[in-house]
Amino acid sequence: MTDFSALSAVIGAGLTPTMTFLYQRLERLLDRGDAPESDPEIPAELTGTLSFPLQVNSDQLAARRQELERLRGELSVYHRGSAPIDLTDAPLMQALGRLRCILEEIYGQRLTFVGEERQESGPFVHQRAEHVAGQQTGMDADEITGAASVLQEIGTVEQGGVSIGMRARRIGGPRPS
Repeated sequence: MTDFSALSAVIGAGLTPTMTFLYQRLERLLDRGDAPESDPEIPAELTGTLSFPLQVNSDQLAARRQELERLRGELSVYHRGSAPIDLTDAPLMQALGRLRCILEEIYGQRLTFVGEERQESGPFVHQRAEHVAGQQTGMDADEITGAASVLQEIGTVEQGGVSIGMRARRIGGPRPS
Protein backbone atom coordinates (compact mmCIF):
# COMPACT_ATOMS: atom_id res chain seq x y z
CA MET A 1 0.00 0.00 0.00
CA THR A 2 1.31 3.44 -0.85
CA ASP A 3 0.63 6.50 1.21
CA PHE A 4 0.68 10.14 0.29
CA SER A 5 3.63 11.12 2.49
CA ALA A 6 5.97 10.78 -0.51
CA LEU A 7 3.76 13.20 -2.42
CA SER A 8 4.07 16.15 -0.08
CA ALA A 9 6.71 17.82 -2.24
CA VAL A 10 4.95 17.25 -5.54
CA ILE A 11 1.28 17.75 -4.70
CA GLY A 12 1.72 21.12 -2.98
CA ALA A 13 -1.32 23.31 -3.58
CA GLY A 14 -3.07 20.38 -5.28
CA LEU A 15 -3.62 18.58 -1.98
CA THR A 16 -7.03 20.17 -1.31
CA PRO A 17 -8.62 19.16 -4.66
CA THR A 18 -6.98 15.73 -4.37
CA MET A 19 -8.41 15.27 -0.88
CA THR A 20 -11.82 16.49 -2.07
CA PHE A 21 -11.86 14.06 -5.01
CA LEU A 22 -10.93 11.06 -2.86
CA TYR A 23 -13.34 12.00 -0.07
CA GLN A 24 -16.24 12.47 -2.50
CA ARG A 25 -15.63 8.97 -3.91
CA LEU A 26 -15.64 7.65 -0.32
CA GLU A 27 -18.93 9.33 0.54
CA ARG A 28 -20.54 8.25 -2.70
CA LEU A 29 -19.60 4.61 -2.11
CA LEU A 30 -20.88 4.63 1.45
CA ASP A 31 -24.08 6.51 0.63
CA ARG A 32 -25.01 5.01 -2.76
CA GLY A 33 -23.30 1.63 -2.79
CA ASP A 34 -22.36 -0.02 -6.04
CA ALA A 35 -24.20 2.20 -8.52
CA PRO A 36 -21.86 3.21 -11.39
CA GLU A 37 -20.64 6.81 -11.35
CA SER A 38 -20.54 8.46 -14.76
CA ASP A 39 -19.42 12.02 -14.22
CA PRO A 40 -17.30 12.72 -11.15
CA GLU A 41 -15.48 16.03 -11.11
CA ILE A 42 -11.86 15.13 -11.92
CA PRO A 43 -9.14 17.37 -10.45
CA ALA A 44 -6.40 18.62 -12.78
CA GLU A 45 -3.90 16.90 -10.46
CA LEU A 46 -5.08 13.44 -11.58
CA THR A 47 -2.90 12.13 -14.42
CA GLY A 48 -3.93 9.61 -17.04
CA THR A 49 -7.43 8.70 -18.08
CA LEU A 50 -10.08 7.02 -16.00
CA SER A 51 -12.58 4.73 -17.68
CA PHE A 52 -16.19 5.84 -17.13
CA PRO A 53 -18.56 5.08 -15.66
CA LEU A 54 -16.60 4.16 -12.55
CA GLN A 55 -17.69 0.57 -11.94
CA VAL A 56 -17.82 -0.68 -8.35
CA ASN A 57 -16.65 -4.17 -7.45
CA SER A 58 -19.46 -5.06 -5.01
CA ASP A 59 -17.42 -7.77 -3.27
CA GLN A 60 -14.53 -5.36 -2.63
CA LEU A 61 -16.93 -2.70 -1.39
CA ALA A 62 -18.57 -5.12 1.04
CA ALA A 63 -15.19 -6.37 2.27
CA ARG A 64 -13.82 -2.85 2.80
CA ARG A 65 -16.96 -1.08 4.08
CA GLN A 66 -15.85 -0.97 7.75
CA GLU A 67 -12.48 0.46 6.83
CA LEU A 68 -14.18 3.03 4.59
CA GLU A 69 -16.44 4.03 7.51
CA ARG A 70 -13.37 4.52 9.73
CA LEU A 71 -11.68 6.61 7.05
CA ARG A 72 -14.78 8.76 6.67
CA GLY A 73 -14.58 9.45 10.41
CA GLU A 74 -10.86 10.29 10.24
CA LEU A 75 -11.16 12.51 7.17
CA SER A 76 -14.47 14.25 7.87
CA VAL A 77 -12.78 16.92 10.05
CA TYR A 78 -10.69 17.94 7.05
CA HIS A 79 -13.61 17.81 4.64
CA ARG A 80 -15.77 19.99 6.91
CA GLY A 81 -12.91 22.47 7.36
CA SER A 82 -12.56 21.81 11.10
CA ALA A 83 -8.88 20.92 10.58
CA PRO A 84 -6.49 22.41 8.02
CA ILE A 85 -5.42 20.29 5.06
CA ASP A 86 -1.67 20.34 5.51
CA LEU A 87 1.08 18.39 3.75
CA THR A 88 2.96 17.97 7.03
CA ASP A 89 0.00 16.27 8.73
CA ALA A 90 1.24 12.65 8.69
CA PRO A 91 -2.05 11.07 9.86
CA LEU A 92 -3.92 12.92 7.06
CA MET A 93 -1.43 11.81 4.43
CA GLN A 94 -1.53 8.19 5.65
CA ALA A 95 -5.34 8.17 5.70
CA LEU A 96 -5.44 9.53 2.13
CA GLY A 97 -2.97 6.84 1.07
CA ARG A 98 -5.11 4.09 2.61
CA LEU A 99 -8.24 5.57 1.03
CA ARG A 100 -6.64 5.73 -2.40
CA CYS A 101 -5.55 2.07 -2.19
CA ILE A 102 -9.04 0.94 -1.24
CA LEU A 103 -10.66 3.06 -3.97
CA GLU A 104 -8.27 1.59 -6.54
CA GLU A 105 -9.28 -1.93 -5.50
CA ILE A 106 -12.99 -1.10 -5.54
CA TYR A 107 -12.92 0.71 -8.90
CA GLY A 108 -10.23 -1.43 -10.55
CA GLN A 109 -8.46 1.72 -11.68
CA ARG A 110 -5.28 3.44 -10.58
CA LEU A 111 -5.65 6.95 -9.19
CA THR A 112 -2.32 8.64 -9.89
CA PHE A 113 -1.58 12.27 -9.21
CA VAL A 114 0.87 14.70 -10.82
CA GLY A 115 4.47 14.10 -9.79
CA GLU A 116 4.07 10.48 -8.69
CA GLU A 117 6.40 7.87 -10.08
CA ARG A 118 3.82 5.21 -10.83
CA GLN A 119 1.61 4.26 -13.76
CA GLU A 120 -0.93 6.89 -14.77
CA SER A 121 -4.55 6.67 -13.73
CA GLY A 122 -6.57 4.12 -15.60
CA PRO A 123 -8.10 0.66 -15.49
CA PHE A 124 -6.18 -2.32 -14.16
CA VAL A 125 -6.89 -5.90 -13.20
CA HIS A 126 -4.94 -8.00 -10.73
CA GLN A 127 -6.14 -11.60 -10.85
CA ARG A 128 -4.95 -14.40 -8.60
CA ALA A 129 -5.97 -17.97 -9.33
CA GLU A 130 -4.51 -21.25 -8.14
CA HIS A 131 -6.35 -23.26 -10.78
CA VAL A 132 -8.15 -22.34 -14.02
CA ALA A 133 -10.41 -25.04 -15.45
CA GLY A 134 -12.67 -22.99 -17.73
CA GLN A 135 -12.08 -19.55 -19.17
CA GLN A 136 -10.67 -16.59 -17.28
CA THR A 137 -10.30 -13.13 -18.81
CA GLY A 138 -8.57 -10.28 -17.06
CA MET A 139 -10.00 -7.45 -19.16
CA ASP A 140 -12.33 -7.45 -22.16
CA ALA A 141 -13.29 -4.04 -23.52
CA ASP A 142 -14.27 -2.53 -26.83
CA GLU A 143 -12.58 0.80 -26.11
CA ILE A 144 -10.44 2.14 -23.28
CA THR A 145 -8.95 5.59 -23.74
CA GLY A 146 -5.62 5.59 -21.98
CA ALA A 147 -3.40 3.07 -20.27
CA ALA A 148 -4.73 -0.25 -19.00
CA SER A 149 -2.92 -3.17 -17.46
CA VAL A 150 -3.54 -6.71 -16.33
CA LEU A 151 -1.44 -8.67 -13.86
CA GLN A 152 -2.29 -12.35 -13.58
CA GLU A 153 -0.85 -14.78 -11.05
CA ILE A 154 -1.97 -18.26 -12.07
CA GLY A 155 -0.89 -21.59 -10.65
CA THR A 156 -2.08 -24.03 -13.31
CA VAL A 157 -4.36 -23.94 -16.33
CA GLU A 158 -6.08 -27.27 -17.00
CA GLN A 159 -6.02 -28.80 -20.45
CA GLY A 160 -8.82 -27.07 -22.34
CA GLY A 161 -8.71 -24.13 -19.93
CA VAL A 162 -8.05 -20.63 -21.20
CA SER A 163 -6.51 -17.66 -19.42
CA ILE A 164 -6.57 -14.37 -21.33
CA GLY A 165 -4.89 -11.30 -19.89
CA MET A 166 -6.53 -8.65 -22.05
CA ARG A 167 -8.75 -8.65 -25.11
CA ALA A 168 -9.56 -5.23 -26.53
CA ARG A 169 -10.58 -3.53 -29.73
CA ARG A 170 -8.69 -0.36 -28.77
CA ILE A 171 -6.88 0.63 -25.61
CA GLY A 172 -5.57 4.16 -26.07
CA GLY A 173 -4.00 6.63 -28.38
CA PRO A 174 -5.78 8.59 -31.07
CA ARG A 175 -9.07 7.34 -32.38
CA PRO A 176 -8.98 5.92 -35.89
CA SER A 177 -10.20 8.35 -38.55
